[in-house]
Amino acid sequence: MGNWSSIDRIQNVIRDVSEETLAGFRSEFGKLVYLSSLRDLASGRYVHAGLEAMYGRADTQAGLWQAHKEICMRILEMPLAKQEPDLAMCLEGFEGESDEVIAHWLELEFYLALLPFGMPQYLRRLFSSNVETLLSVFQADAARVQKAA
Repeated sequence: MGNWSSIDRIQNVIRDVSEETLAGFRSEFGKLVYLSSLRDLASGRYVHAGLEAMYGRADTQAGLWQAHKEICMRILEMPLAKQEPDLAMCLEGFEGESDEVIAHWLELEFYLALLPFGMPQYLRRLFSSNVETLLSVFQADAARVQKAA
């Protein structure tokens, strides 16, 4: 019986974070950035005091991890042509000039920190390849615009 109630709480965490928080983001990459920001990279533990107060630490962890995986898979299922404007919209939300943000993402491979733990290696490679390709396209487009100006 306890297992079923835990499953219900995990489902509620996913629903709450999806309906109350993620619904406010315009891009799937923005949602991914947000969910990854809730996770301590050293421990892998998600921190969200409000959800933990309502659902407990273990169920909040499981729910946020599941939500994180779902958003990541949604991005990977999108054609690259749809990922491009979605990532561009996400990058617009960062402080600084877009060319600086793109350069930092590439140099630090920041996008790898966006992935939930436990992703199979082939999906990590696909995600990395897609994001690197898009960032390179954005860099080339910016260089062409600068050159034309």
